[in-house]
Amino acid sequence: MNSEFLEALSDLEKEKGISKDILLEAIEQALLSAYKRNYGTAQARVHIDRLTGVFKVYAVRNVVEEVTDPRQEISLAEARAIDPRYDIGDMVEFEVTPRDFGRIAAQTAKQVVVQRIREAERNIIYEEYASREGDIIYGMIQRVEQKNVYIELGKTEAILSQNEQMPGEVYKPGQKIRAYIVEVRKTTKGPQILVSRTHPGLLKRLLEMEVPELQSGEVELVSIAREAGYRSKIAVYSRDPNIDPVGACVGPRGVRVQNIVQELNGEKIDIIKWDPDSSKFIAAALSPAKVVAVEVWEEEKIARVIVPDYQLSLAIGKEGQNARLAAKLTGWKIDIKSESQMEQIYKEEGYGDYYEQDYAE
Repeated sequence: MNSEFLEALSDLEKEKGISKDILLEAIEQALLSAYKRNYGTAQARVHIDRLTGVFKVYAVRNVVEEVTDPRQEISLAEARAIDPRYDIGDMVEFEVTPRDFGRIAAQTAKQVVVQRIREAERNIIYEEYASREGDIIYGMIQRVEQKNVYIELGKTEAILSQNEQMPGEVYKPGQKIRAYIVEVRKTTKGPQILVSRTHPGLLKRLLEMEVPELQSGEVELVSIAREAGYRSKIAVYSRDPNIDPVGACVGPRGVRVQNIVQELNGEKIDIIKWDPDSSKFIAAALSPAKVVAVEVWEEEKIARVIVPDYQLSLAIGKEGQNARLAAKLTGWKIDIKSESQMEQIYKEEGYGDYYEQDYAE
């Protein structure tokens, strides 16, 4: 090693952000391990001169009254012959640099530097993507292995596991894809970026990309309920009475929402205006079904919704999907009844005709 090697380390410090001192300390430790492996000295130390790059190996011995292990100990008399200031318990160092150790040193230093460069690059990538958790990545599918999809992101890749894939989607190498960053893990092999196509956050970010009013804060996204690949409901609101939050999300001729539907392979999206009146919000959440009336129990967060008989199946939805999404969107437990069902309930409870008594306009 020489001054040129030190200059190279200084250049690395500037380019990669790896501390020169940390590199030198790591090289010293690696050289010490190499020395012990080849020469078997129990106690030793390696030092690299920070100005010249010259390295030296020192054997280290403990000063004792009576020597039992000459490889690790030195008598007090021998130590004081070197320097009268030595005393029992002190450590004495002897230079033992092997003549042929330069080749080993060069190889070891190269290995350490390469390893540290890799670690630094991995840390840079980790920090970059860890700060983007909750954001969208856009990349190209590199391969599909054991039902996991690997997405190329330049110097690294993201993993779309089977559990995070949308039902019915087909993933092929070379295909461009967007996904939501769920988590970034630090592993010995580098950062592991876990992404999702089913997370509600993907829909949220896509909306923010398409709707300028969401980016500016003129329109607020209050809540999202999503069953990926099938249907989603989003509730939006604007404090400005001149802005239609639903219209802003739908866009001219529906172009904004259609762009998102296309990105999500035809997933249906219901956009609903949030209302501070719980009854009105719950009724809107059951769209496209028409609601006759809503009874609410605020403390229990329970609502009973009455719909026309012919709208009952639409309000509930296929396999209960519409009702389930409305409950997720509003945060309320929703019980849906048809008018005829409610009429029967009211008669059994002795209230007469429920519609004329309570909901006639």
